[in-house]
Amino acid sequence: MNRDGLANFFLGLGIGVGLGMLFAPKSGNETRELILNKADQGKEFIKKQTATLQDTANTLVDKGRDVIGRQRDTINDALLAGKQAYREKVEPRIAENLPS
Repeated sequence: MNRDGLANFFLGLGIGVGLGMLFAPKSGNETRELILNKADQGKEFIKKQTATLQDTANTLVDKGRDVIGRQRDTINDALLAGKQAYREKVEPRIAENLPS
């Protein structure tokens, strides 16, 4: 942003603050209290959202672990079945070729 743009920004900001003070519906103390209350509400909302997101993330991680565990078990079962099928196919042939 160049100097003119920055100067215009601050000029607009000053005018906005001035108009806001002139037309504020409440006194300074009431306005500050309102701002503090809204800030507290925002903080509580963020805490709740953070807790919700954390619970969701934990749930997703647990589901991922379950899926990985099931996939690992399926792969292990497939490997064992493959080894067994190999033994059933190869060992009789080896026995046939052994001298008696």
